[in-house]
Amino acid sequence: MYLPKKYTDFSKDYPEILNAYKALGKACREKGGPLSEKDQDMVKLGIALGANSRGGVMSATRKALNAGAAPEEIHHAILLGMTTTGFPNMIAALGWVDEVLSEREE
Repeated sequence: MYLPKKYTDFSKDYPEILNAYKALGKACREKGGPLSEKDQDMVKLGIALGANSRGGVMSATRKALNAGAAPEEIHHAILLGMTTTGFPNMIAALGWVDEVLSEREE
């Protein structure tokens, strides 16, 4: 799995904080409600789009694909963001998604 250098550096410098953060994320996913893994990843994709977070969009895209989402479903989720977060955010996110999809084709 791809991890940015900044993330790996953070994990070495602050392992206890990272472990607490991971535990919180795991609890939210497992104990927070009934959404499937794929649905959770698609929700997180929308949140990352709204935050205009390149890393978040790319990470959520990878996770959604691994959870069984089809590229068409991911593109649809991004397109839905256009009327909520604006055309520029949507276009940027679409580009980041396509970067991930082309990485997977290689």
